[in-house]
Amino acid sequence: MGLREMTMTDSWPARRWGQRVCGRTRRGLLGLLAAMLVAGLAGCPSGQPSKDEIVIGHYASLSGTEATFGQSTDNGIKLALEEINAAGGIHGKPIRLITLDEKGDATEVGNVVMRLVTQDRVTAVLGEVASGLSLIGAPICQEHGVPMISPSSTNPQVTEVGDMIFRVCFIDPFQGGVCARFAREHEDVRARSAAMLYDQAAPYSTGLAAEFKQAFQKLGGKIVAEEVYNAGDQDFSAQLTKIRAASPDLLFIPGYYTDVGNIAIQARKLGIKVPLLGGDGWNSSKLPEIGGKDIDGCYYSDHYSPEDPSPKVQEFIGKYQKKYGARPDGLAALGYDAAYILADAMKRAKSLGGQDLAAAIAATKDFDGVTGKITLGPDRNAVKPAVILKLVDGVPKYVATYTPE
Repeated sequence: MGLREMTMTDSWPARRWGQRVCGRTRRGLLGLLAAMLVAGLAGCPSGQPSKDEIVIGHYASLSGTEATFGQSTDNGIKLALEEINAAGGIHGKPIRLITLDEKGDATEVGNVVMRLVTQDRVTAVLGEVASGLSLIGAPICQEHGVPMISPSSTNPQVTEVGDMIFRVCFIDPFQGGVCARFAREHEDVRARSAAMLYDQAAPYSTGLAAEFKQAFQKLGGKIVAEEVYNAGDQDFSAQLTKIRAASPDLLFIPGYYTDVGNIAIQARKLGIKVPLLGGDGWNSSKLPEIGGKDIDGCYYSDHYSPEDPSPKVQEFIGKYQKKYGARPDGLAALGYDAAYILADAMKRAKSLGGQDLAAAIAATKDFDGVTGKITLGPDRNAVKPAVILKLVDGVPKYVATYTPE
C-alpha cells in the first residue's frame, strides 16, 4: 500500500457504508464515522509534533538485501538518542525518533522521506547509507527546507544537492585514494597492476571505481581489466575469467557485501588467488558468513577500527555490546556520530527552523566523534581519516590509517 493519506471522501467507510448500511439514521452514521476517524488517528502520527518534544526522522533499509546497513545505523542512532535524552535532551526537550523502513527499494524512498517531512513534520532527517538512495531522499529534504545528515553515503553528488544536505563520513575521492595508496604502497600488497569489478548501476560503486582507477594510475599502477555486474547477479564467471586472463596483482571490488561474498567464492574457484580489496560497502557482519574462507585475508576501507584503544571508541563499543549483544561496525558508529552531531547543532542553533539548524550543522568543527574528529567543510562534507581493515578468521583487524592531506 502506498503512503498516500486517506481522506474521508475516498476511504472505504465513506464509499461502502453508504451503499450497504440502509437502516441507519444519518445521525448514527455520522457518529460511527466519527468514532472510526478517532480510532484511526489514535494509531497513526498526528502530523503535528508535540511542543514538548523534538521529532527527527531516519529512513533506512531495515529489511531487504542490504538490511544490516540500516539496522546497524539505526542501532547507533538509538543508542545516541537514549544518552542525549538521559542527559536532558535539547534545552529540556527529549528527541523522539521516527524510523521508516524503505527496504533498500528506490521506489519506496521517495514516499518514506515525503512522509517524514510533510506528515510527521520532522525537524531533521538522518539517512541513508547507500548513496543512490540518499540521492533520492536529499532533493525532497532540500525542497522542503529540512536538514538531512547522511551517516555514510560517500558519493560526492549527495551533498551537491543543496545547502540542507550534510554527511559525517568521508567521500569517495578520498576513499578511492586511500585504497589506491594501500594497494600500491603497503608492504602487504605493493600491487603494480589491478583489475576492477563493480556494480554498473550503483552510484557508490561506479564512483568509487573511478576514483580508485585515477589514483592508482597516478601512483604508477596499471589497470589491466575492468568488468561490471548488476546487483543481485549470481554468476560472475564470465567477468572473473577475463580478469584471471589479465593476471592482476589485486582485484578491486567496490560493491556491497551481498555481492562481494559471492564474487569472492567464485573468484577463488576460478583460481584467482590475489588479494581482494574494497570500500566501506563491505562493512557488514554478514560478509564473512557469505564469503566464508574465500573472503578471509581480504581488505577494505572503513570509518573506524574497533581495535582503536581510544577511550571514546572503547566506551562506545562497550555500551553498544551491552545493549545489542554485538560488536558495532563502522555504520553503527557513524549513526551514533550523526545523531550526536545533529543534537550538538540543535543546542547551538538560533532556532530549530530549517535554515538556522542547517547553519549550525554547517558550523560543526572538531567534533569529537567515535569515528574521529569531525569538521564539516564548505561543501558540507566531513574531513576525517580512514582505516584499512583485514578480515582474519571472519573478524576485521586493523591494518593502517590514512589521513587527509
